[in-house]
Amino acid sequence: MGGLTDDVAFRATTFVVIDFEATTPTGYPSQPIEVAVLALRYGDGGWQETGRRTSLIRPPEFAPVTPAVTAQTGLTAEHLRTAPTPAEALGALDRRFRGDASYLLVAQHAATEANIIYNQREHCPTLARIDLLDTIPLAKDCVPGLVNYRLDTLLAHFAIGHPADRHRAAADVDVTAQVFLQLIALAQDSGRVESLADLVKLAGRTAKCNTPIQDELFALPTETGGATTEPA
Repeated sequence: MGGLTDDVAFRATTFVVIDFEATTPTGYPSQPIEVAVLALRYGDGGWQETGRRTSLIRPPEFAPVTPAVTAQTGLTAEHLRTAPTPAEALGALDRRFRGDASYLLVAQHAATEANIIYNQREHCPTLARIDLLDTIPLAKDCVPGLVNYRLDTLLAHFAIGHPADRHRAAADVDVTAQVFLQLIALAQDSGRVESLADLVKLAGRTAKCNTPIQDELFALPTETGGATTEPA
């Protein structure tokens, strides 16, 4: 095909589509209750799936499964009672990532996944340092003029079947991956995205763990008239 899919960096990257389901307790960040990933790599034979994983996650006591969460996902407190803890589930996922490989996470509205990963970074330090691609800005560039860019709208546009278990992590990862591949094909055909660097510039999101911290927030104490003044 040439262009994007001939780019050496693009071919060296494993694109890991990721989705969390979560509960949102008052006064706390969202707590994951399910995670799914699907890894894809492009080579001479086209796209290949290189791995997938799904796990329920037992939320902490301060983040119980609410009726609204059950109505959306079908998951109940009983489903999660014996599920792995965040440390167990995300630790096992984290060990799937090799330190010598190139990855990008792919998500629909990637800010949601980025925030959950950052807040759980102690359990998944490798995952927390992987940058992301957001399908929404990519879709806005490739398919301008849609009424909105929600996942269901993109599924309808690309005639991708609506899964019966929509809002479960594994189902959402599968259809997000299908959308992503459609968008990559459009980006390739447009000729405006010719490399992984172009793709990242268009739809990339830096992982929070990779965002530089402002030095002035942690300035060293200054001396005033022989006395040491601590930062406020």
